[in-house]
Amino acid sequence: MTDTSATLFIDGQWVPSSSGATRTVICPADQSEVGVVSEATSEDVERAILAARRAFESGAWADRPASERGDFLLQVADALQERKDEFARAEALDTGKRLVEAEGDMDDITSCFRYFGKIADQNPGRLVDAGDASVISRVVHEPIGVCGMITPWNFPLLQASWKIAPALAAGNSFVIKPAELTPHTTILIMDVLDKLGLPAGVANLVLGDGGVVGAPLSSHPEIDLVSFTGGLVTGRKVAESAAQGIKKVALELGGKNPNLVFADADYEAALDNALNAGFLDSGLVCSAGTRLIVHESIAEKFVDDLVARAEGIVMGGPLDTNAETGPLVSKEHRDKVTDYVERGVAAGARLRTGGHWGGPEHEQGFFYAPTVLDRCTSDNPAVIEEGFGPVITVETFSTEEEAIAIANDTEYGLAGAVWTSDAGVANRVSRRLRHGTIWINDYHPYLPQAEWGGFKMSGIGRELGPTGLEEYTQTKHIYQNTEPAVSGWFPRKD
Repeated sequence: MTDTSATLFIDGQWVPSSSGATRTVICPADQSEVGVVSEATSEDVERAILAARRAFESGAWADRPASERGDFLLQVADALQERKDEFARAEALDTGKRLVEAEGDMDDITSCFRYFGKIADQNPGRLVDAGDASVISRVVHEPIGVCGMITPWNFPLLQASWKIAPALAAGNSFVIKPAELTPHTTILIMDVLDKLGLPAGVANLVLGDGGVVGAPLSSHPEIDLVSFTGGLVTGRKVAESAAQGIKKVALELGGKNPNLVFADADYEAALDNALNAGFLDSGLVCSAGTRLIVHESIAEKFVDDLVARAEGIVMGGPLDTNAETGPLVSKEHRDKVTDYVERGVAAGARLRTGGHWGGPEHEQGFFYAPTVLDRCTSDNPAVIEEGFGPVITVETFSTEEEAIAIANDTEYGLAGAVWTSDAGVANRVSRRLRHGTIWINDYHPYLPQAEWGGFKMSGIGRELGPTGLEEYTQTKHIYQNTEPAVSGWFPRKD
């Protein structure tokens, strides 16, 4: 169990909440206690932000050569692999996801730190030809300053790593607030950074409710950038708050992601990946392919086979080796998914399987059975809203143009997939889909080297890839005249 006396990390020190308040974290698979952590106050957040500002202005980290910052991130990656079992178990218990999924997340997290460690010194800027031999004109990239980071509960450390790694690579300091339900791996990563010798104040951790702890990270005048991953409603509030201070904002706000299956697709591969797209990690994935859009000529058989496969999925807790999927993160979230499905059915969708909580063996956990709703139309709330659970809606199409129109008929635009054996169709459709990541004959893989982010209401900015590093920098033009002379524009009159 985590030491309840000191789980906030502020200015290089592990400290308790200034009020002494704590929060008990439970495992959503059985409501067992995972740990007790400090609950920060607004005063704690203020101290953390000012510590980050002092650390940045001191230059203790920002002024280090970029290659040294990169080497540090490579050390972080090594430490994460050495402690992989510890981190994975903590992530699994907090989220309820299967241990094997948490272990996979740890490998992805390590890859993220390695990637940004390797490219930290690869963006030195450029020389600009001023057309004058006496002028040296340079464009340079500098750290943006103090970063506020707010991360979600579905992939707690993965989403944190997408922010922490580029922020440190660029030379920034930061204050991070993980979701209050899943704090333990963010606590552990602070321990890694501290033990590896990151200067005091560069990394700060505050825990607690979003209204108290998260809100200042988008409104405080000493915050230069706020990066938020989460829901659309909260994302809007973050953007509105940050706009008052003209802060740089990066938002990843989820999606309603189409999974297009054409009649000529590899049937078994498309079917298997439709399950993977919608039900991986209990559907608690921002890029989940929960909108299955199938050609009408194969739809009936495809959905029948999908339902049969979905009914065989085994639910279980993080340490259950027979489990194939886990619970939702909380009772409140399960209630939201329940309401979402009920409204979808009331609006005309047909419930083919699921639509209920876990069986008697899962009474203590927040399980929700894999669910398929077919005969859906574009005006159904289950098609429109991001349900964020193990629920797949099914729509059909007859032509390529109709498939594209249906797939783009959403206010979101994070990800999507196209299944076809026709390279021409794959190229045309993937280019016309208004979503930030498109998979062709696959679903879910991502690369640290490739940018991630959404169109439309799925957010602004990009994480990962070279652009993910640039998000944490400011661009400056330095113009140097090596032969200064009187301009004569306003001649002397004496």
